Amino acid sequence: MTEPDGLRRLEARGHWGIKCGLENIRSLLARLDHPERACPVVLIAGTNGKGSTGAFLAHALRAAGRRVGWTTSPHLRHPRERIWVDGACLEPAELEGFLEEVFRAEAALGLRATYFELMIAAAFLAFRAARLDGAVVEVGMGGRWDATNASDPVLTVLTNVERDHMQYLGSTREAIGREKLCTARHGRPLVLGPRLDPAWIWPLLECRPVLHPAPALRAEHLAWDHSRVAGHRVPLAGAHQLENLATALEALRCLGVPEAAAWRGVEATRWPGRLWAVPGLDGVTLDGAHNLDGARRLAEHALATGTRPHLFFSAMGDKDLAGMRAELERLAPVSLTLVHGENPRYATPEALREIWGTRQAVLDIATAAARLREPADGPRLVCGSLYFIGDLLGALGVDPARP
Repeated sequence: MTEPDGLRRLEARGHWGIKCGLENIRSLLARLDHPERACPVVLIAGTNGKGSTGAFLAHALRAAGRRVGWTTSPHLRHPRERIWVDGACLEPAELEGFLEEVFRAEAALGLRATYFELMIAAAFLAFRAARLDGAVVEVGMGGRWDATNASDPVLTVLTNVERDHMQYLGSTREAIGREKLCTARHGRPLVLGPRLDPAWIWPLLECRPVLHPAPALRAEHLAWDHSRVAGHRVPLAGAHQLENLATALEALRCLGVPEAAAWRGVEATRWPGRLWAVPGLDGVTLDGAHNLDGARRLAEHALATGTRPHLFFSAMGDKDLAGMRAELERLAPVSLTLVHGENPRYATPEALREIWGTRQAVLDIATAAARLREPADGPRLVCGSLYFIGDLLGALGVDPARP
């Protein structure tokens, strides 16, 4: 079956285009009669944890009786996973309709938007059409020039600041922090993740928001696949998820969500691809850790739970592969399987072998998926990139948008 025209044209733009500037998205949104103004926006920035924090927020807001939209990136298998309306991601036909509207606006303006700009415009159209009570919007990269920053958030969240995308954001944490903090708005709440010191944040700000530092949470129980906090089961696994949860709970307090509703939403949260046990594949866990900090957090969780897995690894070539390897080697994995995908952004087989100091064959996606279907004598952990996770899910025939 032929892919619908809007989706075909979207994919033709490629996922990797980056444009530093808000001119395109502002022009598109103005042409579309400003759908970004249709409902209050919560904007989430940060190096890691944006998606998980957004998942907690969106589920909790729904548990409190609010109709909420949520846009996140990247997707795992299909672009529709990036746009959720009242608890469900868009159907392909719905996304197609919104994309066609965006493409018509683009043509009328005579500009060429990036993949991300097109999807953000489509998300705001979907939110307006649904007449929502609010929207949770995840920044793609940085903040200052990110397309999501064309909105005017009532509340901004900053999960953390680590070194990533340095070719675009700067080489120091301070430079990266300044870029991300441009998502804050004067006089409005800025919720900070537990690892962020307000004294460090304050000099980096270009406006004066109202700071709300999230207090740290402690787990009563920490297992490979979940934790327990204040008597509540937290379904997203990993000690690092306690930071994302603390951040989300502080944002929910700012938004006036009752504590009981917040916890109901937390317990119902689902977020595939993040320490995710794949349905139908016994002992296989997928994690999208894609940078040094993510690999460190993943290693810390595995060590804390006493897990020594069979490791399947791949990553994009522009990441700190040596740093990620050093963190993941702390797991003392039982075995190592290196994988290479077709997209040119993947690290080459030669680079993977060199970084890991091995001469072993590097598998393609289909062969790696077949190996994951085979029985194993212990847990298997697949990590290194959300794009890698998505490609594997496609080969395995798993749709992450379906419960």
